[in-house]
Amino acid sequence: MRNLIILTLLSAFTVTTLIAQNVGSSLIKKHYNLEKDLALNGYDAVSYFNGNKPQKGKSNIQVTSEGATYYFSNEKNKATFLQNPDKYKPQYGGWCAYAMGASGEKVEVDPNTYKLINGKLYLFYNAFFNNTLTTWNKNESELKNKADSNWKKIYK
Repeated sequence: MRNLIILTLLSAFTVTTLIAQNVGSSLIKKHYNLEKDLALNGYDAVSYFNGNKPQKGKSNIQVTSEGATYYFSNEKNKATFLQNPDKYKPQYGGWCAYAMGASGEKVEVDPNTYKLINGKLYLFYNAFFNNTLTTWNKNESELKNKADSNWKKIYK
């Protein structure tokens, strides 16, 4: 009888965990800037933090985290990501930080237009003579507060 109770509790815990993971994964797939589940347009998330230009990742060096796939330029960066994935994931699901702050919209980004703020990665739209990072820098504090608030409304 005792074994049956333990088995029932373990089964319930496993089912609850799987449901929670699937809900998190479906939220990410719904709200994150992914193309065929690929994050950062295939750029290596860790490379943004190495002080150089972001590097394109390789499809044979990858990790799937909460339904999003990340490519890495080398095994060391992959291992670094696995130690603390949340540190390296882009803010606002990888959408343009400026647009998230200005209007709460999900706008595509240029993966080479970014800024690190307090150890977090923020991406920006940069095309057709419109670099939103420049505008963001003029009013970063207010835009960041609005972007944080707007993202919370989107990502429930």
